[in-house]
This record gives sequence, C-alpha cells and structure tokens, in this order.
Amino acid sequence: MTRHLRTFHLTLLALALGGLAGGLLLQGLGRAEAAHRVWLAAALPVALALAVSVARALWRRQTGVDLLALLALSFAIALGQGLTAVVIAVMLAGGRVLEDYAAARAEREMTALLRHAPRGALRLDEGQWREVALDAVRPADRLLVRHGERVPVDATLLGSAQLDESTLTGESLPRSREAGEAVASGVLNLGPAVEVVAARTAAQSTFAGIVRMVQAARAERGPGVRLADRYAAWLILLALVLAGIAWGASGDAMRALAVLVVATPCPLILAVPVAMVSGLSSCASHGILVKGGGALERLARADVLFFDKTGTLTQGRPRLLDIVTAPGWSADEVLRMAGALAQASNHGVAESVVLAARQRRLDLPIPSGVRESPGAGVDGRVEAHGVEIGSFAHVARGAAPAAWARPLMARTAAEGSASVFVAVDGALAGAIELADRIRTETPRALRLLRAEGIGKMFMLTGDRPEVAEAVGNSLGGLGVLAAQSPADKLAAIQRARAGATVVMVGDGVNDAPALAAADIGVAMGARGAAASAEAADVVLLVDRLDKLVDALRIARRTRRIALQSMAVGMGLSLAAMVVAALGWLPPLAGALLQELIDVAAIANALRALRPGRLALRGLLAPEDARRLRAEHGQLEQVLESLRAVAEGLSMQDGEQAQAALRGLDRTLNASLLPHERADEGELLPRMGRLLGGEDPLAALSSSHREIFRLSRLIHRGVAELPAQGPDAAAVVQWQRLLIALEAIVRLHMAQEDELFHALAGEGADADPSRGAPA
Repeated sequence: MTRHLRTFHLTLLALALGGLAGGLLLQGLGRAEAAHRVWLAAALPVALALAVSVARALWRRQTGVDLLALLALSFAIALGQGLTAVVIAVMLAGGRVLEDYAAARAEREMTALLRHAPRGALRLDEGQWREVALDAVRPADRLLVRHGERVPVDATLLGSAQLDESTLTGESLPRSREAGEAVASGVLNLGPAVEVVAARTAAQSTFAGIVRMVQAARAERGPGVRLADRYAAWLILLALVLAGIAWGASGDAMRALAVLVVATPCPLILAVPVAMVSGLSSCASHGILVKGGGALERLARADVLFFDKTGTLTQGRPRLLDIVTAPGWSADEVLRMAGALAQASNHGVAESVVLAARQRRLDLPIPSGVRESPGAGVDGRVEAHGVEIGSFAHVARGAAPAAWARPLMARTAAEGSASVFVAVDGALAGAIELADRIRTETPRALRLLRAEGIGKMFMLTGDRPEVAEAVGNSLGGLGVLAAQSPADKLAAIQRARAGATVVMVGDGVNDAPALAAADIGVAMGARGAAASAEAADVVLLVDRLDKLVDALRIARRTRRIALQSMAVGMGLSLAAMVVAALGWLPPLAGALLQELIDVAAIANALRALRPGRLALRGLLAPEDARRLRAEHGQLEQVLESLRAVAEGLSMQDGEQAQAALRGLDRTLNASLLPHERADEGELLPRMGRLLGGEDPLAALSSSHREIFRLSRLIHRGVAELPAQGPDAAAVVQWQRLLIALEAIVRLHMAQEDELFHALAGEGADADPSRGAPA
C-alpha cells in the first residue's frame, strides 16, 4: 500500500464527507435542489475511482466484488437519490481508509527491519581499517563494528559484546555475547567497538534472507482477496436476482436500490484481508516472520508435524567432551588449530569448537583461503599451515583410521556423539569429541503442540536408528524416522500430505528440500532463515521451538477471526437484503445500516492484531533466570563428585573409600542441601504464585523430598562407617545410593531449567552446554 494511494483514499473520503455535510447544511437552509446537486457531485469522484478499479479487474479477467458496490452507487446516482449516493460514497471511501489504516498498522512490524539494513563494512586491509561495500565482504574477512553500528554480515565475535538483537528477535533487552559466539547480521552493537570474522557474504547472511522473505510476504496476494473474488460471481448474481424480483413484484425501483446498497459486501472485501494482515503483523511482532496470508492460513489447518533433529529438537551447538590427539600433538594445540579455522564457518559444530577454544583462552589466529564443503568440513590456512576439519572421510581422504582414532570412532558410534577430525599439513593431528543437547524448551513445546491438537509428530533424521530412538523416547514417544536420506525425507512428507496438512520444521540448507515439499516449511532461528529463506514459509527469528506454538495459536486465532468476520458480516448483509426486498428498509437507511455492519466486521477483524493466548513467557526477569541457572552450573561439580566417588569406590581400599565418602558428605551438606532447602522454602512458592493454580509445582517438591531422603541416608551411613571402611557388599550398596542421588538431582535440575526457560522468555537463553543429552 503506497503513500500516494492512501492519500488518494483520504481525499475521496474528505470529498464525500464534505459533500455530505455541505448538502445537509444547504438542506437545513431550505435549498433542497442545491443540496441534491452537492450530494451527487460528492458521490461522483468515488464512483469514478471505483469504476477504474473495476475496469482494471475486468481487464485482468477478474470479477471482483467491487462490481456490486459500483452497481449500487451508480444506480443511486441514476435514480437521483443524492443523499443515498453520498452516504454510499462515504461508506465505500471510509472502508478503503479503514483498510489502509489496518494494513499500514499491520505492515509496520513486518517492515520495520528494512529500515535497519547495514550499508557497508569496515574491513582490515593491509593493516588498515577501510570502508568497503557490503558486496565486497567475503568469509574470513576481519571486520570492525563500532559503537552504534550494525553487524554487516553473519560473523563470529573476536571479543565480548553487548548487542541489541530486537530488530531480528523482538527482544528489547540487550544481550551479552562472548568471544567465539556467532552473531547475525543486522544486530546493533551497544558497547565498545568489537572485531568479528565474517562467516558469510552479505547476500548469504541472515538479514538479507529475512529481507527477501519480507519482500515476498508483501508481494503475495492475500487469501482473503482470493476468497472474496471466489464468491464475487455468486454474490453479484444473488443481489441482482433479488433486486430484480423486488423491483418486478413491487414496481418500485427504490426497493432494488435498497437491495443493492445493503448487498455491498464490504465485510468480504475488507474484513478478511484485514484479519490476515493483522495476523501477519502479530506474528512479526513476536519474532515470527510469515510469507504472506496463504502460509498463515495453511499453518492454521496443520495437523501433522515433522522435525529435523539437529538444531531443531536439539541445540545444534554440541559441547566439548574430549580431545584425542595423535603422537606429538597436545590437546590445546589441536583445539587451537581447529578453532582458528572454525571461526570462518557459521555451522553449529564449528561454533562449538570456537567456544571450546575460547573457554580455554587459546589464541586463535585469523584463517585465510577458507573453503567449506556443506555437511563434510572446512579447509583453509592457519598461520603457515594447511588445516582441514570435519568428518574422518573428509579429512583423511579415504585413509584407514589411525590406532588412536579407532576407539574414538567406536565410542562415538555407540553413544551418538560426534567427532571433528583435525588434519594439519595433510596429516591427522587429532579429533574433538562433541555431544549435542536437547533444547531446554523442546519437551514443553511438544507438550503444548499436543495440547493444541497436533496428534502426529515425527522426527526426520539421518542419524542411526539407535541414536534417533534414544532422542525420540526421551521426548515422550515422538515418532522417529531414522537413517533418512534427503530423498527419504521428501517421500515421507509427500506420503503424509496425501491426507493431512503437513508442517516441516528445520534449521539449515540440508532441510531446504523437505521444507519446500511440506505444506508449510518452518525455519528455526535467524541462522536457519539465512540458510533456508527461499524454501521456508515461516521463520522463527527467535531461536526457540516454543515460538512454533505461538505461531500456530496466532494462525488459528487469525483464521477463526477472519471466518467469523466474514460470516457475521455477510449474514447480516443477506438478512438486510431480504428486509430491503420486502420494502421495510429504504435505501438511505440501508446505506447507514451497511456502514455499521462494515465497521463492526472490520473492527472484529482488527482483533487479530492481538496475539491472544500464547505460550507462557515473561513472568520471571531474565537476570533472575540466568542467576538460577548459574547456581545449577555450580552444582555440576557436586554431581561430578557423586559420579567420581561412586566409580572409584571399587578401586580403593577401606580407608580411601571412607575418606572419599566423608568428603562427599561434607560437600552435600555445604552445597547441595542448602540450595535445595532454599528452593523448597523460597523459589517454589514464588514460582507457584507466578504460575497460578492450587499447587502447580507439586512434582518439583516431591523431587526435593527424595533428594533430602537420599542425602539423609548418605549422612547416616557415613556416620556408621566401620573403622576399616566399607566391605565389598557395602560398596555395591553405596554405589547404588550415590548413582540414585545423582540421577534424581540431574532430573530435578533439568525440570527447573525448563521452568526457568519458559518463565523468563527470550532474554535469558540457557547455557548451550546444559540440557539433556541428545
């Protein structure tokens, strides 16, 4: 909707209102003939504009419902009903202005980020910072983002930064990002100047992908307009037949005019598109970008969901488990070479390698000559060395695994973890073992989707069946389709589409075919938007799976409001047509009644601007959630002590075992129990008040009781240890007790982390190293 068109519609409304007011003034002064001429003159511009619009539609071989409005207005002018004609003109022009207002308001959220597009970049060239065009930036370029500037391309931070990501996510609170973390193009640097390493070109970056999607969404013709055109011929035929019968039966042309006036289907012309574009705006304001009303309407009818695993159900950012090295290499040096090259990649595994290196405070030089093979690995130069990282097949080029690599490959195959092999100057230097984690919000998001009536949900993954089944079972019986090639994924989606509306949720380039094959493709997070913008219909800009619940609820509410507005508005219009045909509703009263019907239908459609009931979020301050999770991070050391003591008891003599158990008892009493008592006495009551209900956290309280019981057994057992320490039979009992306590504490902490994540919202993302193992 251009500014000139909005101005034109406002001008027509002003002319019609001015003519109506002027004619009424003249009528009051006793100059009825002059009033009649003023009313007709004020109605003519609206009639001419409507005639042009109808002619253009007919030229395109489209029979729109505007034709019915033109017939009513023309008939009123032809019959010399000046007051009726100007009231119809006010009704039509006012409807257009209302539509313009609703569309402009709804479009603001969707197009706001277009005003924040980066214009250029500051690149390090030959030791000097130089301004360059965005198109000149290449992966591995070193860039400087000054205070108040936007990150020009997707990149990796070389230092800590305070960023405003609201342009992409809608989250108003600044975000603290550490060195090694990936940042999306378009975010604003609120702190001092920070250096970054480009991971993508400008055209491939997040911001460019989202801009393309916004432009596509703005260009798409809304389903409401298609719906109106679909019924236009029937509406026109019904109105003309009823008007003809009324005129023929009574001989009174005014009855026919009255039928045409109230038949003007503004509820269908305006209310449905207004509802749809309002729903799009509501989605955009909550970090959900939808490619037009068609995608929103299909999402509302969704009943089968497919999920990619990595980066969708899991965090896609594995944490470091182990580093295995070839002879002559240290773990830090292997990680340093891999981390340096990984800076130039935006892949989740590469980001994890960089973060692990930064956490060890390793100096990471800037790579050069970087080439990335999607799904395989990255090649480049680090300092004077050629470095390759990725799968064994990519790095070793068909060579047999070295002796040190065989146990690692066997372990990762059994446990479902991943290995990043590292080669330097053509020789294997080592491998980095990583394990992905289930997203904190994933279990809750799946529960909410089931509560919304999505009964069929499946995970599509290329992983081995045993690994995929473990993830599916941990998520409450999620259907699992494992060892799926891209062709297999397409076939599974096509089979499901035969009798259902299918949604596919993914996060990367490898998901693009499946996203395109589904009725609705959903890309996860800003990183996914850049990779899959062309294939996805919906992008969750905030990298949280429960945003899909928000999108589904907004879509269903929008569709419900659109259909309600159409049904109520057209029902009232049809009733008014019958009343007018019987001669009980004169044309002028019919025009005023139709105006009220239009306003009511459009006002109801505007309710779609409000999102309605969304996934619970935002009751807990993000800083409180981060503090609570930090406390859980400190308790990780206690859990590691539990595991270490349990595993070491069978290899220790009596005195060593006794000392280990006494030390563990002191640790539990000093760290674990005070934390859990504070949770029971302070945190749970506070969370309960936020959630509402009689006793919403009874399950967590039950976990506390079990933790207290097991800790009490440990304390009593330590007090009763014999001087020579536990015997072999007692060691087995102690191991069972310690492992039971570790298991219940881990489960309890995972439940609390999920609760904190849900209540705190987008401003307090969990530490990617935490979460349930995938």
